[in-house]
Amino acid sequence: MKNKLFGKFLLLWSGELLSAIGSGLSSFGLGVYVFQLTGSASAMTLVMLLGFFPSLLLSPLSGVLADRYDRRLMMILGDSLSACGLVFILLCMLAGEAKLWQICVGVTISSAFSSLLEPAYKATVTDLLAEDEYAKASGLVQIAGASKFLISPVLAGLLMKYTGVATLLLLDIGTFFITVTATLIVRRGLVSKRAESGEGMLASFRAGWQGVAKKRGVMALVLLSSLICFCMGFIQTLATPMMLAFTDTGTLGAVESVIACGMLVSSILIGVLSLKKNFVGILSVSLFFSGIFMALFALRENMVTIILFGFLFFATLPFANTCLEVLVRKNIENELQGRAWGLIGVISQLGYVFSYALAGPLSDRVFTPLLLPGGALSQSMGKLVGVGAGRGCALLIVLAGLMLSAFSTLVYASKAVRGLEAGDALEDR
Repeated sequence: MKNKLFGKFLLLWSGELLSAIGSGLSSFGLGVYVFQLTGSASAMTLVMLLGFFPSLLLSPLSGVLADRYDRRLMMILGDSLSACGLVFILLCMLAGEAKLWQICVGVTISSAFSSLLEPAYKATVTDLLAEDEYAKASGLVQIAGASKFLISPVLAGLLMKYTGVATLLLLDIGTFFITVTATLIVRRGLVSKRAESGEGMLASFRAGWQGVAKKRGVMALVLLSSLICFCMGFIQTLATPMMLAFTDTGTLGAVESVIACGMLVSSILIGVLSLKKNFVGILSVSLFFSGIFMALFALRENMVTIILFGFLFFATLPFANTCLEVLVRKNIENELQGRAWGLIGVISQLGYVFSYALAGPLSDRVFTPLLLPGGALSQSMGKLVGVGAGRGCALLIVLAGLMLSAFSTLVYASKAVRGLEAGDALEDR
C-alpha cells in the first residue's frame, strides 16, 4: 500500500513537473515581452506582482477549502481555471499587440485561480506519504519547481528566436490538460474530503490559524521566512533587466537554464540522501551561503561569474526549502495542513510582495540614475559593481544578498525554531 501511494505521488508530481515547465515558458516570455515593450523594470515587476499577489491573498481561503473539500478536485479546478487568464492574453496578442493593462488583467485572473492549487497540492503530498518520505518527496517536488528555471528559459529563449510569445502561451495552456488528467487518475481510490458539518468558514479559518500560531517555533520560522522572501524577491525581479542590459534573450534563457542546474543537482542529492536530522542547522547555513552567492552573482557584468555564482545560489535553495517544509509538516496536524499552508504562504510570502513592489521603482528611479556615467555613485559604488544600464539592478541584488546572509543567523539563534527539530516547540497556553 505504501509503494502504491508513493506511485500515485510520482504520477501527480509528473503532472506538476510539466505544469511548472509550461508556467516557466509563460513567465519568461511575458517578462521579456513587457520589458521590451516598455523598457521599464517597474512595468515588468508590476506584471510579476500581479501574477503573484492575488494567489497569495486568496491562499488562506484556498487552504480552508482544501481541508473542507476534496483536495484533488481543488487542484483540478485551480489548474483548469487559471488557464483562462492565459487564454485572454493569447487572444489579445492574436488580435494585435497585447497592451500592458491587458497582460496585467490576464496574469491577475490566472493568479487568482491558481491559488486553489498550492495548499491542496501540499496537503495531498501529506495525505499520500509517510513521515519518513517527506524529505525525499520534497527533493522531487523541488526538481519540478526547478524545471521552470532549468528547462523553461533555454526552451523559451530558443523558441522566441523563431516564434513569438503566443507560442509559449499555447504550450503552457496545453500542459493544463496533462496535469488535470494525472490528478484525476490519482484521485481514484483516495477518500474524498467532505465539508465539515457544523463548522463555518470563519471557524475553520480560525482553527487553521491556531494550528500555526500555537507553536511559537512555527510562527517564528514563518516570520523569518517573510524576511528571507523579501531578500530573494530582488534577484527574481531584477536579474532579467540586469542581464538584458548587455545580452540578448537567447543568451539570457541559456544562462538561466545553466545556473538552475544547481537546483537540480542539489534536489537530486536531497532525494538520494533523504535528510533526517539537523534541519535547523542546514537551513541556517544554506541561507547564509545563498545570500553570499546572490551578492557575488550580480557583482560583475561577467558571464563566467554570473553562471558560477548563480549555479551555487540555486544549489543552496533546495536544502533551505526542504528543511522549512519538513519542520512545518512535522509540527502541524494533518487535518489542518491545507489551512496551515495557506496561512503560511500568505505570511511568509508577503516579503515577495514588498520586494516586487519596491524593486522596479528603486531600480528605475533611484539606483540606475545613480550608477549611470556621471551619476552620484559612479565614482564610488560604481568602481565595485560597474557603471551603466543594468548596474542599478545589480547593486540592489548585491545589497539584498547581504541582507539575506544577515537574516539567516536569526534562524539558528531562535530557541523556538530549534525546538521544532525535536517536535517540542513551545506552545502558547
